[in-house]
Parts: sequence; C-alpha cells; structure tokens
Amino acid sequence: MSPRRTDWGVLLGAAFLMATSAVGPGFLTQTTVFTQQLGASFGFVILVSILIDLVVQLNVWRIMVVAERRAPDLANAVLPGLGSLVAGLVALGGLAFNIGNVAGAALGLNVLFGLSLPLGALLTAGLAIVIFMVKEAGRAMDRTTQALGALLLLVIVYVAVTSHPPVGEALRRTVAPTHIDLLAIITLVGGTVGGYITFAGGHRLLDAGVRGPAAVPQATGSAVLGISVASVIRVLLFLAALGVVSQGLLIDKANPPASVFRLAAGPLGYKLFGVVLFAAAITSIIGSAYTSVSFLKSLGPIIGRHERLVTLAFILVSTLIFITIGKPIRLLVLAGTLNGFILPLTLGPLLVAAYRPAIVGNYRHPWWLTALGGVVVLGLAWLSVAVLMGN
Repeated sequence: MSPRRTDWGVLLGAAFLMATSAVGPGFLTQTTVFTQQLGASFGFVILVSILIDLVVQLNVWRIMVVAERRAPDLANAVLPGLGSLVAGLVALGGLAFNIGNVAGAALGLNVLFGLSLPLGALLTAGLAIVIFMVKEAGRAMDRTTQALGALLLLVIVYVAVTSHPPVGEALRRTVAPTHIDLLAIITLVGGTVGGYITFAGGHRLLDAGVRGPAAVPQATGSAVLGISVASVIRVLLFLAALGVVSQGLLIDKANPPASVFRLAAGPLGYKLFGVVLFAAAITSIIGSAYTSVSFLKSLGPIIGRHERLVTLAFILVSTLIFITIGKPIRLLVLAGTLNGFILPLTLGPLLVAAYRPAIVGNYRHPWWLTALGGVVVLGLAWLSVAVLMGN
C-alpha cells in the first residue's frame, strides 16, 4: 500500500534522522583521521562499511516494522533480559557519542562566532531542548534533520570539489587496497550503523505509526534513502580529505576535519567547517537523545511516562560532562569502536525474531537478507575479537 500524503514527511524524516545521526562529529573525525592514515585505500573501508550498513538497516527496519516492537522489546522476546542489557549498552554508547556531539556543536559555534566552548555547549543544549519541547516534537525533529542534512551535503560537495582529489586513484584503491585496517572497518561501521544509529529511523517509523507487514516497502525505501545520504556524504568527505593528503599538505592532528576544510578552501573553508560541524552535531544530538531514550523505555513504564524529561536530562548530562571533563576527540573514535562491538549483539536477536510466528505472524523474511545478516553478525563478532586481541 502506498504511503499517504502525510506519510512522506515521516519516511523522509526517518531516513534523515538515521543519516544525520551517523553524520556527526565522530563521522567527520573518523573519516579524516583514517584517510590520513590509509590514503586512497580508505575507499575500500568505506565500501565495506556501506555494504554492511545496507544489510543491517534493511534487516532491522523491516523486522521492527513487521513486529511493531522496538529493538529491546524484540530482544527480550527472544531471550528474556537480553533487551534490557542491550538497552543499557546502547544508551551508554549513545551518551558517549552525545558528549562528542555537544563538543562538536560548541566548536562549530566557536568557529562561526568566536563563542567560548562552554557557552556554545549550553546554547546547543538549549536549542536541542526547544526542539523536543515543542508541541509536535516529532515533526520538528523531522524538518530539522532534513534541512540541516541538505545543508551538510551542499557544503561538503563544495569542499570536495575545491580540494581536487585524485578520483581515479580512489576508485582503484577502493577495489584493490594496498592495506586493509580491521580497526578502521569496525570503527566506521560502529560510527555509521552501530549502537543507537541502527535503530534511530526504525524507532521513528514506529512512533509515527508506520507499522505492520503492509509498511515493509515504506520501511525499505526509507532505510535505503538514509544509507544513501550518509554514504554520499562520507564519500565526499573522504575525497576532500584525500585531495588535501595527496597534495602533501599536513593535517593538524588537534582538529583534523577543520584542517581539511581550511587547506582545501582557505579562510572560507574554515567558516564552512563551522557550519558543517554545527549542523552535523546538532542533528546527531537529536538522533542520539531520541533513540537512546527510546531504548531506555523498555526498562520500565516510568521512563515512557516521562519521556521528554528523560530526554532533556540525557542532553543536559552530556553537556555537563563535556563542560567539566572535555577532551572528546579520542572519545569519538572509541565510541564508534564500542558501537561496532554492540552491533552483533543487537542484530543477532532480531534475525531470530524474524522467524518466530508469535512475534512476526505470517510474515516471511527474505532468506537472502537473513543469510547476509548472519554473515555480518559473525564477521563483526570476529572483527571485534581480532581488534581486542590486537591483531
């Protein structure tokens, strides 16, 4: 059944919520750092992460929409108590990411207007809280993520063009890399589809009433759009950084993404970096807070009854931790790695749930999606162990 006219905004909102949740300060930092380390061969890592993203999101969104349950509730239905464990881990990873998101937004305001980082963090938290406090918070969230997502894309296109990247070399090394970095793969997957990011759009669809077997085509299209937006932005950012690296220019380790924008487009590029960083950060704050709290609701009805207050507390705690502790750059990379470890634990139970008639009724999940999902679960579990053992 085709979505009603009013549903298109929801489908776009879910897609952009997922995409902009993935495209945060951690995304900018990870992409720049690994491009500097791996050069054109980082294209292979991006290709692998995009393929994994598609498999994960298509499985997760379809199963949740058919079952009409959030991810932790499905995990609990498969193995009692597992959903509560997953909810805690996802919320913890979301909090870690959100500290970096607040820091990124504050830095973006510092670049644009010269505001101090604590003041920028407080203003960012205030703006995010206003979005969640308006009467139709879901619609406000959808429109904000769509507008800022489009702005991100346009600015990064400009910077990618001005850096004059070696596109031919990038294409060659994407299919024939000179070096494969396991940590880069699991960090990138964790940063774009791990932890709360996996479920941001799917939970938004459920909350908006897009559910049941008839809604599978809508969920599929929305998931593909979200992955496409995030992937295009990542490829463009990779090319921008590669253009700078290939010219032999030195990227500042203290702030790698800002250095790329400045070296590629001069003083204007640095200001555009402020725009990109703030847009990426505020949309990621929205996605992180919304999805993390949607997981916590499975821990007890009291959280569901006070969802807005818990969301506001989540944002304020992230902000206060940044103001008092700071140093988010390493946290952003580590949080992406942590989310990569969590992904097999969250995807596995959903694949099992897809074959429980008590959960999905008469729905038949495509065997090839299940098979690919199983490969991703086993592959990421192996990668996690390999990374932890230092291989």
